[in-house]
Amino acid sequence: MPGNSFGSAFRITTFGESHGTAVGVIIDGIIPGVEISNEEIQKEMNRRKPGQSAVTTPRKESDRVSIVSGIFEGKTTGTPLTIILYNQDANPEAYTNIKDFFRPGHADFTYLKKYGIRDHRGSGRASGRETAGRVAAGAVARKILDGEGVLIKAYTLEAAGIRCESIDLDIVEENPMRAADPAAAWKMTERVTELAEKGDSAGGIVECIIRGVPSGLGEPVFDKIDADISKGVMSLGGVKGIEFGSGFTCAKMLGSDHNDWMDNEGFKTNNAGGILGGISTGQDIVFRIAVKPTSSIEHPQQTVDIEGNETEIITTGRHDPCLTPRIVPVVESMTALVIIDHLLRHRAQTSV
Repeated sequence: MPGNSFGSAFRITTFGESHGTAVGVIIDGIIPGVEISNEEIQKEMNRRKPGQSAVTTPRKESDRVSIVSGIFEGKTTGTPLTIILYNQDANPEAYTNIKDFFRPGHADFTYLKKYGIRDHRGSGRASGRETAGRVAAGAVARKILDGEGVLIKAYTLEAAGIRCESIDLDIVEENPMRAADPAAAWKMTERVTELAEKGDSAGGIVECIIRGVPSGLGEPVFDKIDADISKGVMSLGGVKGIEFGSGFTCAKMLGSDHNDWMDNEGFKTNNAGGILGGISTGQDIVFRIAVKPTSSIEHPQQTVDIEGNETEIITTGRHDPCLTPRIVPVVESMTALVIIDHLLRHRAQTSV
């Protein structure tokens, strides 16, 4: 089946292209009676939208929320909720001169091989612009999760080789890199700006903490909660890896060090990242993702055209020199979609 939908009990389908008329999302499975306003969704959209600082793309999109179904008198009706975000600053002409060339790092080659046709206007569906619909849906999911006492917070842990040495969640939204360490944030911003001026880009690591998740969420074997979080987050363009808890460090640990011991007050450590056997333990769920450097750079690169002829390409236009600041709210949204989906599935299956 086409891979444009995500979720089971709480299911979303995104639509639209980067330089088309609009992007958006259809949400099915929403609990009726939830109070949700345009402003609450807009707040999350404003965190994701482009043009926020020197370390993000200068493309200007207001991402003004337009709800066309599923809400009546300020409350969800239980029917599909449709949100449209009209593109206002599309510039498809910027891609005309490279429409027959495969940009290194992009999905140009693979989309053409799969479909025999591709939208060359800023990558079409493969563009990060597609994630606007996910954030809109995530805002709805987060409104429900707020009532359940679930907090989801992501931040830039590392960018351009500079890593946070301390974690302060209160300052994440106060710096352009959305880093959790003010000193590291300044260094990251300076380094990413330097790279942008040289026409290059940087990768990074985003960490996400989920607090207040009850124990028992997750389905055994194939629909483990960490497996579904992984699928949701790995479906984001630019994400190349994920780890939970101690992550790949566990390969160097002994079982006596890695196992999370328990006493009558609960777990003493959290190397498992809040998940055992694919089911939440009640501890904080902690994961980190590796985000690749932005593929669109103004450096000469070797490639081929659609006829297989070797050539050189420079990708100009409006692109984020580092993806981590704007991917932070998207990671939170995808995480919220997984948690609400599993919460609804759990309640449908058990009375615990």
